[in-house]
Amino acid sequence: MFQSLTFSPTFLRYAETGWRCLRHVLLIAGVVFLFGSAQLLSGNDQLREWLRPLLMLPGVSLAVPDDEVDDAPDAANDRLSPRMQAALDYAARRYRVSAEALRPIFAVAEESAREWRLDPMLIVAVIAVESRFNPLSESVMGAQGLMQVIPRFHKDKLPAEASRAALLDPLLNVRVGARALHEYIRRQGGVAAGLQQFAGAADDADQGYAARVLAEKDRMETAARRRAGSEG
Repeated sequence: MFQSLTFSPTFLRYAETGWRCLRHVLLIAGVVFLFGSAQLLSGNDQLREWLRPLLMLPGVSLAVPDDEVDDAPDAANDRLSPRMQAALDYAARRYRVSAEALRPIFAVAEESAREWRLDPMLIVAVIAVESRFNPLSESVMGAQGLMQVIPRFHKDKLPAEASRAALLDPLLNVRVGARALHEYIRRQGGVAAGLQQFAGAADDADQGYAARVLAEKDRMETAARRRAGSEG
């Protein structure tokens, strides 16, 4: 019923050469992966910083030896207020993102809120609406990262040596976004108007964007009140 397949010697030579090349590529990829993992685990901060956006994506992690946890530079800064911890738990469930991946984002939101006199829950509500906590999000208009910051509008807020992809660093993105939000609120004289300018929708009389952000903030506030009530 089936005819036997026959291949020419030329085809077989090409197939053998292709398989040999594929094995070499896989071997090199494996070596690079093992080397990179070893460097990250051994504390190569430069490599870790370069991979930070990928390491913070949902489901992506790299274990750190227990004896190095206490030496991690951001470990102490990841402690959240009970209010923000409740908001984090809510966001992790709603957006299906790892709570551990969200922790440094919420921590830097609290830090930036203290610096710029903002409500930290407003910052994370903006993140939720803008990117759903995806640090690699990018719009067709060029807005990047968690808070969808457009680089060309905020060059003054970036480090002098920042690369074109700097705002894909989630922690830097939140710091820059929080500062921009503070400036817009102060300039416009109110939170709702500032949010509208942040979104590039200052002419929207209905203030639809601000309504979405403030509604998300209210949901987080509700989660925090429920947590406080259950623990009280």
